Amino acid sequence: MKRRDFSLAAAAVTLAPLAAHAQTPASAFKAGKDYVTLGKPAPVDAPAGKVEVAEFFSYNCPHCAAFEPKLEPWIKKLQPYVAFRRIPVPFVGNDVETKQKLYYTLEAMGKVDEFQMKIFQAIHVDRQRIFGDAAVIEWAGKQPGLDAKKFEETFKSFGVAGKAKRASQMTEAYQVAGVPAFGVAGRYYVDGDLAGSLDRALQIVEALAAESRKA
Repeated sequence: MKRRDFSLAAAAVTLAPLAAHAQTPASAFKAGKDYVTLGKPAPVDAPAGKVEVAEFFSYNCPHCAAFEPKLEPWIKKLQPYVAFRRIPVPFVGNDVETKQKLYYTLEAMGKVDEFQMKIFQAIHVDRQRIFGDAAVIEWAGKQPGLDAKKFEETFKSFGVAGKAKRASQMTEAYQVAGVPAFGVAGRYYVDGDLAGSLDRALQIVEALAAESRKA
């Protein structure tokens, strides 16, 4: 979902499996048309020898929720040189910092893989009103597999607040216009509008990551 009123008709999410394909070279895509080259590089946290790929998302975004079942298997098939991370954005809804802290709490507890889809399901399918800090803490306390006390302590910690602030800075550094979107190697920005579809956006991300590895 974009920051401002928008439509993702051009980037409609389909849940059919991605067709098998050989990796397309970066030369097949055009800067300024299919993706954006940042004027000022964004910070990266990838280990040496790795290429960082970041997904910008929001738990409040219905497009992110629809995209998640396709994204998760794609992540598992990424090349070993790719360091993948998620960045919750500071827009979409009125409790954005809460949702950022929710993500980073799960990350700190090693629970993202287990709960990422469950949160999207709760908000967008089950229509649970998980809005604001108190509601998130209450929801977490009811989840099997989550230590309620540890969750609340982590959620309220300075470390998680700092990561949320950092996520907002990264969103600005990449000039993210809407979600879901991707940043590659601190140098490139891709979203469904630019790519024409989210399937094609994933292909562009793969190509840019491979090209960045050579740099």
